[in-house]
Amino acid sequence: MKDKKLKILLAAPRGFCAGVDRAIEIVKKSIDKYGAPVYVRHEIVHNKYVVESLKKIGAIFVEELSEVKDKSRPVIFSAHGVPKVVPAEAENLKMDYIDATCPLVSKVHREAENLNKNGFHVLLIGHKNHPEVVGTMGQIPSGSIDLIENIDDVKKFENGDNKKLAFVTQTTLSVDDTKDIIDALKEKFKEIKEPKKEDICYATTNRQAAVKKIAKQCDMFFVIGSRNSSNSVRLVEVAIKSGCAEAILIHSESCIPLDKITKCKTIGISSGASAPEILVENFIKKLKKEFKVNIEEVEIIKEDITFKIPGRLN
Repeated sequence: MKDKKLKILLAAPRGFCAGVDRAIEIVKKSIDKYGAPVYVRHEIVHNKYVVESLKKIGAIFVEELSEVKDKSRPVIFSAHGVPKVVPAEAENLKMDYIDATCPLVSKVHREAENLNKNGFHVLLIGHKNHPEVVGTMGQIPSGSIDLIENIDDVKKFENGDNKKLAFVTQTTLSVDDTKDIIDALKEKFKEIKEPKKEDICYATTNRQAAVKKIAKQCDMFFVIGSRNSSNSVRLVEVAIKSGCAEAILIHSESCIPLDKITKCKTIGISSGASAPEILVENFIKKLKKEFKVNIEEVEIIKEDITFKIPGRLN
């Protein structure tokens, strides 16, 4: 099989976005400043490799603040954001907390709050139970925001009290699917207010555009990322919708389907915004053991966005 040639189209940009970089850096700098352990509420980003590597240097991951054994230690809120009740609970428990919410998620939080203050009923386009959605819905009082997951939800939603309507979106959705839902909302509710600048983040948009550009040329497409990573799962869907016959998510427990890759001339590779580049490199290394590999990186845009770390950690 080593004689078999395999072309790899490597999507760029891929992997870590600025929000993920910042969140991981916040955990590392917190450990440097306060010593180990520091607690992290929910996975800091949705990637097992990242979580395990942070555990090794002193991060303890919990789902709720009640699980924190030593309340004198700092707790970090994940990049996905938290409902308002969480910082309030931390204050009640006299816990020191550091918020690693991605600034682009915080932007959606502020939008929802401002809309609520101005008398709008908010519709959030997103996926039920995703931590980002839970966080955004928890910014404003229950009953003033509804979740819209798909076009069926648009059809079912009735504005019985004739309230002013506005929508916001989760930052890691499929650009195309979201457009269809937004079109349906605008068609049904002509006066609905939309965000001045779309909420789907630059990293999600760029990674999906890069996959779209190469998917048609690939016999198979591989996305390196975790199963609970929304943006990684969306990349798999985008590859299929863009004309690739088969797309697979490669996560921590995945076996590489070499028997299928043997039948391919060209494969595509990308990675979700919470997947470190070393996982892409390891995947390619394994392929190089089996095939004569020719790699072509296809870059659609250079990303140079960075987000500041909270001043107290510098």
